[in-house]
Amino acid sequence: MTDTAPPARRELRFPSGTGTCHAWLYLPDTDAPADPPPVLVMAHGLGAVKALRLAAFAEYFQAAGYACLVFDYRHFGDSDGQPRELLSVRRQREDWLAAVACARALPEVNGDRVVLWGTSFGGGHAITTAAADPGVVAAIAQCPFTDGLVSARQISPRALARLVAAAAKDQLGRLFGRAPTRVKVAARTGQVGLMDAADVVDGVTGLLEASGFTEAEYRNDVPARVAMEIPFYAPGRRIPEVRCPILFCVCDDDTVAPAAATLRHAARARRGQVVRYPAGHFDIYVGPQFEKVIADQLAFLRTHVPATPPEPRNPEPVALDR
Repeated sequence: MTDTAPPARRELRFPSGTGTCHAWLYLPDTDAPADPPPVLVMAHGLGAVKALRLAAFAEYFQAAGYACLVFDYRHFGDSDGQPRELLSVRRQREDWLAAVACARALPEVNGDRVVLWGTSFGGGHAITTAAADPGVVAAIAQCPFTDGLVSARQISPRALARLVAAAAKDQLGRLFGRAPTRVKVAARTGQVGLMDAADVVDGVTGLLEASGFTEAEYRNDVPARVAMEIPFYAPGRRIPEVRCPILFCVCDDDTVAPAAATLRHAARARRGQVVRYPAGHFDIYVGPQFEKVIADQLAFLRTHVPATPPEPRNPEPVALDR
């Protein structure tokens, strides 16, 4: 027997559609727990990969006694799929369902205690997955994308027209087998992109720096065809169907997933909890807002899905009349 500590995480792949997704599995550092831990299924947002700060969240949950399955969507990061960076709502939703199935089959975790955790676009997917799967025991939607039309309106009319034109060109090119027409995920003024608010590029740059990435190492563009899907995707409409407890972490100054739309949809949750932060969309990944949101998410988990289930109480002996 050695004194070496177990690895912080291990890598695995699971099937989704006709491909596979790459994932990190975090397991609590405990000695043969009596009960397998709950598992959080975690994924990122629009055009992002798990290497962008999701490890920071998972490590906190791991230290608190939770397992985490953190995955990349097909076409992104370490997952397979061509063309690269293809952003498809349908495929990403399939990947979430496949990740939940994978988590339930893992022998090291309690497959009956699956929690969904998604951020930004992934927060929207966490909502729709929780609505579709009544076996999920809790969900956390961080600065979630809830309403495609509202998010599309954050782009200026001129930039939106250029984005739609690029999407149409990409769709047409796909029919003829051409290489994708690509657009920026985070765009500067004058560029064609999915997000072009004033704080977006600096926010993404800060996220890259905090994750040890350079801008050259991160592919900040995707095939433009997704611009035809985003306005019609409204995960917030599925919130009344979510049966489990769900936490909404809402950034009041969010320029990507506006808070007003999220709060309107969240108010219809059966078992919802809302925590608001005086922050922008990207502030929640680093610094004081990160520390605050982690504390709030852990409090939510300890209330609804404690890492160690409470011991069953022995009934008090009943005095029998003689």
